[in-house]
Amino acid sequence: MSDARHFTRGDWARALAVVLIWGLNFVVMKLGLRELSPMLLGALRFSAASLPLLLFVRPPRGLRWRFVLGYGLAQGVGQFGLLFLGLRLGMTASMASVVMQMQVFFTLLAAPWLHERVRPAQWLGLAVAMAGLLAIAAAHGKGPGQMTLIGFILTTGASAMWAASNVIARRASQVCAYEPFPFIVWSGAVAVLPFFALAVWLDGAPSVLAQLRALTLASAGVVLYLALLATLLAYSLWTRLLQRHPAGEVAPFALMVPVVGLWAGVVLLGEAPSGMQWLGTVVVLAGLIVNQQPGLAWARRRQRRAAPPESR
Repeated sequence: MSDARHFTRGDWARALAVVLIWGLNFVVMKLGLRELSPMLLGALRFSAASLPLLLFVRPPRGLRWRFVLGYGLAQGVGQFGLLFLGLRLGMTASMASVVMQMQVFFTLLAAPWLHERVRPAQWLGLAVAMAGLLAIAAAHGKGPGQMTLIGFILTTGASAMWAASNVIARRASQVCAYEPFPFIVWSGAVAVLPFFALAVWLDGAPSVLAQLRALTLASAGVVLYLALLATLLAYSLWTRLLQRHPAGEVAPFALMVPVVGLWAGVVLLGEAPSGMQWLGTVVVLAGLIVNQQPGLAWARRRQRRAAPPESR
């Protein structure tokens, strides 16, 4: 059982590292999907992130295997299977970085099951962000570089699966203490076979073999970025935060990811979100900020109460 703590400097460093890695993540995914199919990219990502380490990293001690399996299927196959497919079918990298942050509110809906209290301002933040999400959805198009409706729907599903993995990680930390890195490695291995099976089913075995034979250095670099940085490092840091703090407080820190993601999509890929999408993005971020304020205020009050009398 994790105890209540305020966010330390180490926690802030973890959160900011995750923001940078995940913010650039969407552009990296888009580049990788130019040469690899969505399911094969997922298979290679989790193969590189888990299989070489299984001989050296012991299974997470004291953790029930249902959490490992559940997290691997939700975060691996569910989140990234839907996200990669959405990006391939017309979701822009810049808008994906925004829509994925709806995981904050899907996570919020699970708070009663986690025995965590939801404050009224958090529900207000949810309502505001949903309005922004609807504005983004209404701005879909069919032209080059525009967000498609199917891409939007798949990305929204991916954000729900991210929230499910948040809930699983938080619930696991309530049941027992465990080390994040072994948890990420072994749960990642769960996703490998399903991804390869989906790749063969959707693309066909000849296409999968042809893509593997034609793998370029650029594609290999994408796989390594996604495996080593976006999976092993970022998710280990993220899981550590979920161990130390309630899910409803950790999830809102992802609101900074769209800032990096929007910049990367516009500058590196030349994407040009429409006026309605920019408006929706501002509204979604406003909702995320409203959602985060009660948790920050509570943390400040808790920190003041914990401070020695002479420092107050």
